[in-house]
Amino acid sequence: MCYVLPCRAVGSPLVMDPNSICRKTKRLAGKQAELCQTQPEIVHEVAKGAKLGVRECQYQFRFRRWNCTSQNKYFGKILQQDIRETAFVYAITAAGVTHAVTQACSMGELLQCGCEATRSRAPPRPASFSTTTSVEGVKWEWGGCGDDVEFGYEKSKQFMDAKRKKGKSDIRTLIDLHNNEAGRLAVRNYMRTECKCHGLSGSCTLRTCWKKMPHFREVGDRLLERFNGASKVMGGNDGKTLIPVGQNIKPPDKQDLIYSAESPDFCSPNRKTGSLGTRGRMCNSTAMDVSGCDLLCCGRGYRDETVVFEENCLCRFHWCCVVQCKKCSVRKELSLCH
Repeated sequence: MCYVLPCRAVGSPLVMDPNSICRKTKRLAGKQAELCQTQPEIVHEVAKGAKLGVRECQYQFRFRRWNCTSQNKYFGKILQQDIRETAFVYAITAAGVTHAVTQACSMGELLQCGCEATRSRAPPRPASFSTTTSVEGVKWEWGGCGDDVEFGYEKSKQFMDAKRKKGKSDIRTLIDLHNNEAGRLAVRNYMRTECKCHGLSGSCTLRTCWKKMPHFREVGDRLLERFNGASKVMGGNDGKTLIPVGQNIKPPDKQDLIYSAESPDFCSPNRKTGSLGTRGRMCNSTAMDVSGCDLLCCGRGYRDETVVFEENCLCRFHWCCVVQCKKCSVRKELSLCH
């Protein structure tokens, strides 16, 4: 079952229900069918990763005209285009799948993987013949439970890059695959090293270090930067290459997002483009950025409205282990687009 319909392809980032996916195994392409038949627990993590990606998309676009709404029909229409927003959805979803599968490995939730094997990992500084090295006078070694991001990367690639349905143009496929890869690299290329000290009386005579994935919010922030600087491309004459549009524009690298069509303005409802419009949206009357009323309301103006709602307040912790709160009425001034 698709999270929203219609889905652009069986390998769409919005395929959420693993049970439904695998009931249609005969219609799936190679690697997808193989995963459904032999590793359904990984498909479950793929679905979790797709949801993670959509939630992050909604956070990153919460102040923009298009706010990554997951309403049926409208979101499906976005996926049928090759605009910047589509590029971000594909990238953040591929990143979410990589992150979720890798996290499941580290948590011991998958039999096929676990913590990263560290014996073969090279130390960050020139090392001796052993896996224990001295850095700035402190001995350290790889250990702990490092995230096996290569496993998550490969599973994301197998599922998200599965062969598309016939009839889809080669250029469109190249764009989708490029953005999928950009999303995965936003996780894999930004692994961080964490260490723990060992020694008597708080000394640090030995440090154990391991590799961890970036927090997913960092991944979303990084991909939003790529969205803001996305490159417009067109297909080459051979049908197999992508060429940047415009003079003196460098070719996009593997971590850049790419698109081939300009986005609609998303100001008014339009089922054809997937736009819900911005009427009734909250805006910031003092901001000059994309969240400001001038831009978000598309020049139509806005109205101020006072709302009263209840929220928890004066919370106290009672041993053990209950938090009790009172309800307080809060008055808030909102600016809403005409």
